[in-house]
Amino acid sequence: MSAPSVTIPRAPRRPHPLLFHGERLGDDYFWLRDREDPAVRAYLEAENSYAEAELAPLGPLAEQLYQEMLGRIKQTDVTVPYREGNHWYYARTEAGKQYAIYCRKQGSLSAPEQVFLDLNQLAEGGGYLALGALAISDDGRLLAYSTDRTGYREYTLVVQDLETGSLVAGPLEKCGSVAWAEDNRTFLYTVEDSAKRFYQIWRHELGRASELVFEEKDERFRLHVDRTRSRRFLLLQSDSHTTSEIHVLAAEDPTGSPRLLIPRVAERELEADHLGAGWLLRVNDRGPNFRVVGFTADDPDSAHWVELLPHRDDVMVEAIDAFANHWIAWERSLGLVGIRVQPRRGGAARYVSFPEPVYEVGSGPNPEWESTALRYEYESPVTPPSVYDYEVSSGTSTLLKQREIPGGFDASRYGCERRTVAVADGTAIPVSLVFRRAPPVARPAPLLLTGYGAYGLSFPVGFSSNRLSLLDRGVVVAIAHVRGGGELGKRWHDAGRMACKRNSFSDFSSVAEALVREATTEPDRLAIEGGSAGGLLVTAAANLRPDLFAAVVAQVPFVDVINTMSDPSLPLTVGEYEEWGNPGLAEQYAWLREYCPYTNLSARAYPAMLVRTSLHDSQVMFWEPAKYVARLRTLKTDANPLLLLTNMGAGHGGASGRYDRLREIALDYAFLLWRLGVWQHAG
Repeated sequence: MSAPSVTIPRAPRRPHPLLFHGERLGDDYFWLRDREDPAVRAYLEAENSYAEAELAPLGPLAEQLYQEMLGRIKQTDVTVPYREGNHWYYARTEAGKQYAIYCRKQGSLSAPEQVFLDLNQLAEGGGYLALGALAISDDGRLLAYSTDRTGYREYTLVVQDLETGSLVAGPLEKCGSVAWAEDNRTFLYTVEDSAKRFYQIWRHELGRASELVFEEKDERFRLHVDRTRSRRFLLLQSDSHTTSEIHVLAAEDPTGSPRLLIPRVAERELEADHLGAGWLLRVNDRGPNFRVVGFTADDPDSAHWVELLPHRDDVMVEAIDAFANHWIAWERSLGLVGIRVQPRRGGAARYVSFPEPVYEVGSGPNPEWESTALRYEYESPVTPPSVYDYEVSSGTSTLLKQREIPGGFDASRYGCERRTVAVADGTAIPVSLVFRRAPPVARPAPLLLTGYGAYGLSFPVGFSSNRLSLLDRGVVVAIAHVRGGGELGKRWHDAGRMACKRNSFSDFSSVAEALVREATTEPDRLAIEGGSAGGLLVTAAANLRPDLFAAVVAQVPFVDVINTMSDPSLPLTVGEYEEWGNPGLAEQYAWLREYCPYTNLSARAYPAMLVRTSLHDSQVMFWEPAKYVARLRTLKTDANPLLLLTNMGAGHGGASGRYDRLREIALDYAFLLWRLGVWQHAG
């Protein structure tokens, strides 16, 4: 490609001394933290101009990819309706409109449609829009919903009377979760502090001022409020990354005082659901992968818990759901989700069966306490998202809808498989591969390797119609399920966090090396991509083995680990000491110092890089990627592109509108195809 028509940006250095446990780490780009500084804005705009000029020759390819991906979306579509109370609820989209339209029908699906929330109307005038909470009162009349207009994940809550259309409460600022009480006029909601920690629960009765119900003083903990499926209780839950506590409030008496259900015990995590008579509890008191117990409301003492499902070393209980006549345990074994269905009144447990070796499954909307069926959603790398109802009495699943992929999608042309890679300490790292089966992909193939590896979250292995644009051009897509994620249970998470975090990066590099060694790909045809903590993964891997990769796409990457974790005023920092460590402690500083991507940049050749951030990101502040790129420009010894794109009107997830977001993905894919040698500029 031809050289850009604008000068490569150079952020000025403004030395800022930093001292950590006797080590001086000067930060020449600390000044980029000030969002309101005109010089910061000017630098970000200069980087955008440079990146746009460099990427301009890719414009036709990006447009082609956008049209391909758009052509695989059924733009006018509707979700499968579900029943809640006396209404059937669903959402639909319309061609040309960026956002979903939320609808319902009263009594039956043949009743007239009522649109109760059209996000396209709320978004009129342009700009960012994201929906947060959405909760409807038991009588179906009042809608509580919250929206974010900047991308900073700061949500404003209002309550609308769906019969009159008038707003009857709000705006209430900085709100999180919301739950209605039984009286159809009182709700509880959480509020965040300046560090975006949900630290208070408030009660609001229509016509009255809100009043404080509960406040969490410990900065490691965040609050959440919910309503049990039985509708009898409001749950007030306080969680850190390692410890939980639960209070309850009777839904029929929302003005009462919350009652402590299960107290906090260090390193004990909890999830509770009401059984109608007694409680169901998921707890990790007997092992890291959790067990399930039951107890009565009058006797919650742990000495009297009745074990319903024991702890197992090879099975993680990820979640539970209670219904009137059965309860569900969502389990994960060997990286795959299982659904265990246990009748309440005797009988053996059943497992829902799935047809493929690699898949993703999760709960659909299941609001009804008396339901005899479980709604679940299934997909795989080669099977589009599908909605099923599992009938508990018969043990059979019924397909309700599979997402239509316009343009003649043929699943038989694509394949997926799971393999393992043994790393230096003998650990077997699972790897998921997705590829074109017909015509077969030539080897070594261009390959995109991705991963995440943090917070005990498992990397999803679902379907992507966008990904077909890579597969159809012969690109293999691989997912490295590195330690730090949750694919193999809690111990897998623990083996990639705190003092063990470096395992995540070495695992990722080892998977890449194995893919090269077995001739699946080669270094000049291998790209890596990751977002947020996955952005940390790929940039740390690029520091470890810059010679191994042709390109890096880092989405909102967590790259300035030491500086961010040293600032307790920032969102997430204090609570995440239990995931990454606290650099204020010498031992834990040493962990972070070893791998922090920004700190460990050095003078050498690096792969081509496309780095994305958003000005209003509240999870990874924009200055982390901006500082990373600014410093790397002064150190890299290669001529490979280094591009920073800042969305000046969005947050952590990028553009909010579905068409706008698709254009961002199309440009990322164009960059990858260029750097992998799949596409060459004619000029």
